[in-house]
Amino acid sequence: MKRLFGAEEHGGTEEVARGLKPTPRFWWLLTALALCAAIAAGQGIASRNVKPAARAKPSGRPWNAKFTDVAAQAGLTKATIYGGMETVDYILETSGGGVALIDYDNDGLPDIFLVSGTRFGQAPAEATNRLYRNLGGLKFEDVTEKAGLRRSGWGNGVSIGDYDNDGFTDLFITYFGENALYRNNGDGTFADVTADSGLLTKADKPRYGAGSTFVDYDRDGLLDLFVSNYIDFDLQRTPKPGQNSNCNWKGMAVACGPRGLATARHYLYRNLGNGKFADVSQSAGIAGSKSSFGMTAVAADFDDDGWPDIYVACDSTPSLFFHNLGNGKFAEEGIERGIALNEDGKEQAGMGLGIGDFNLDGRLDIFKTHFADDTHVLYQNEGEGTFRDVTLAAGLAVETRYVGWGTAMADFDNDGWPDIFLVTGNVYPETEKQLPAYPYKTPPLLFRNLGNNRFEQIFAAQGGPALDAAHSSRGAAFGDLDNDGDLDIVVWNRNEAPSLLRNNLAGEANWLQIQLTGAKANRSALGARVTVSYSGKSQAQEVLSQSSFYSSNGLRLHFGLGSANSADVEIRWPGGERSVRRAVGANQLVRIAE
Repeated sequence: MKRLFGAEEHGGTEEVARGLKPTPRFWWLLTALALCAAIAAGQGIASRNVKPAARAKPSGRPWNAKFTDVAAQAGLTKATIYGGMETVDYILETSGGGVALIDYDNDGLPDIFLVSGTRFGQAPAEATNRLYRNLGGLKFEDVTEKAGLRRSGWGNGVSIGDYDNDGFTDLFITYFGENALYRNNGDGTFADVTADSGLLTKADKPRYGAGSTFVDYDRDGLLDLFVSNYIDFDLQRTPKPGQNSNCNWKGMAVACGPRGLATARHYLYRNLGNGKFADVSQSAGIAGSKSSFGMTAVAADFDDDGWPDIYVACDSTPSLFFHNLGNGKFAEEGIERGIALNEDGKEQAGMGLGIGDFNLDGRLDIFKTHFADDTHVLYQNEGEGTFRDVTLAAGLAVETRYVGWGTAMADFDNDGWPDIFLVTGNVYPETEKQLPAYPYKTPPLLFRNLGNNRFEQIFAAQGGPALDAAHSSRGAAFGDLDNDGDLDIVVWNRNEAPSLLRNNLAGEANWLQIQLTGAKANRSALGARVTVSYSGKSQAQEVLSQSSFYSSNGLRLHFGLGSANSADVEIRWPGGERSVRRAVGANQLVRIAE
């Protein structure tokens, strides 16, 4: 780096070497270099053409979680329609993929909601969002029609939260076109209240809604709403595959973008408390950030100042960190915080976000998924919302072949250390015939946390047959669907039925699940920080509305405890109040009201 910039001339690299905060000019130079490299790359999606790093010697430690796809037996049999089967002409056809675990009927069993797309021309009859009711025993019933949720269109992401504080969780779905707010009526049905809520765009052309998250940014007990937009997309003006350098991948003509297409701005809506929202994007400082392709959005308190921030994974442009200033305003500080670019100062194809405390220091870390021939990135939170890229040191750069999407930083073997799981899948179904090294359908990736700031990959021989199953996946949601104390996974597969990866966990590791209900805070307790202490370790999690890729893991928090038979639980509610429960017994779901 010193050879590139010259520390003596620019004054930045010496600061990095000493661990001090780099100057704004240093970051500007890095960003400029990255943008030049992007132009030179001659393809529509950012990738550094990174080869896999060498693998460390296997630890030899047993792994007790085995994943098996039981979707067909569970009743999840309908394909999720999204774009062309053999080829795609537009980037609009390539992503989508929201999954939500939502206990919509409050019976204690997490239900499954899947966002659907469509196809150009005549939409197939099966092209609709789907709600599957959990009947218990990993059996599900399609209740889409009964619940009033049938809709066809270019759906993308989903976020959940009880925006009207009536005790029933609501749904927000992003679209290319009009987004949709569905109010849970509490009787097994939903009502589309978008038109009455103030969330209709009334725009002269469709917006490309992407990520979204409910967030009580002003801590008034009412859930507000943030919406990212991916591209300012115009079907009539978008080039066809191969028409310019941004419509090319490894010498093949592919759908154009996102580079070469227009970026879009993002929106923040304040909940007025009467079922209506007001657009406060301008006054809050959100509207000015319009140079990135926004995807998954997560609201959490990343700098531990008591106010929820918003982080947006952005495709082939710097990712965005909206720092909540506590006065109704946000400042975009992604570069200053170290989470806009990677350690090389380059933007990546940010798609999915896994949020967790991988090193058990009580701070929220970030795992972000990217495109093929690049590393998925682990950002370690070093305090006060500053981050460091530790991907290589953590052993996570050993697999760079696949396009990464939905992900989670979660404890799948209940040993007390959060692991990392991600689903993968290429975006171009037509390219693998000429590029067999880049298949369209690819397997998920699982990395176990060794507890020493390092991870190692778990393969199917250890982790079960689902780790060998190839799909073109996008969203994924993580939760205990059969209430047996371990985390299962629902995976959105493009133009296929979803996968339901049952976790068959052996051994005697303990666990604790926590579900919160707000009183002064929003009823869903979104933004609440829970820190669980066990066996001399402490792990922090927050209740999130969206993470993974365009998805929601539900409102329960899951903690593996290892050999600990009990744990102390500390809760910081969204309004700042704290409560503590000592010596909570293991292996139970604990419901705590504010």
